[in-house]
Amino acid sequence: MKNVFKILIYLLAVLLAYILYSSIKEPIKFQAAKQARKAVVVKQLEDIRTAQEIYRSITGEFAGDFDTLSTTLRNGQIPFIVLSEDPEFPGDSEKFLTDTTYASAVDSIMSLGINLDSLRYVPFSGGKTFDIAADTLTYQSTLVNVVEVGTYWKDFMGKYADPKYAKYDQSYEPAKRIKFGDLNKPNISGSWDR
Repeated sequence: MKNVFKILIYLLAVLLAYILYSSIKEPIKFQAAKQARKAVVVKQLEDIRTAQEIYRSITGEFAGDFDTLSTTLRNGQIPFIVLSEDPEFPGDSEKFLTDTTYASAVDSIMSLGINLDSLRYVPFSGGKTFDIAADTLTYQSTLVNVVEVGTYWKDFMGKYADPKYAKYDQSYEPAKRIKFGDLNKPNISGSWDR
């Protein structure tokens, strides 16, 4: 009988050790997955923001959809203004000439390592695309172009999209958006920068 109690106590100790190990392991795995996935999604959003800035330098506005963004960047030319000293007024720092040259947008995009074919897809989402919207609005008596691109945390967090994981990180809300830009004011900063 004494041996049976020893075995039961040993099994209970193993069970409690496993429960303790699991309770420590789960929050660590969640935080690691959250940080790794967030980093990849933020990189993708930064690439989209760069593409939108190049698009705006070509067209003067932001793209409201990925097809227009991609087509323009594949076929468009980026204008570059070159300033040079006016030969009629040598040494005069207030007199200069401007000249506009153009470079292929797709070459610039490729040199930055941006893949236009996969730009619209949210990493880890199984094919979901980022929400994208562009508009104009009057801000401080000036007509300005605005853009907003983002997705929800639950779209790329996989098994950690469940709200129950908020117990490990009080700032975690799966229904919250991660995005850059704002349709209500001229701002293209990312929500991850705040």
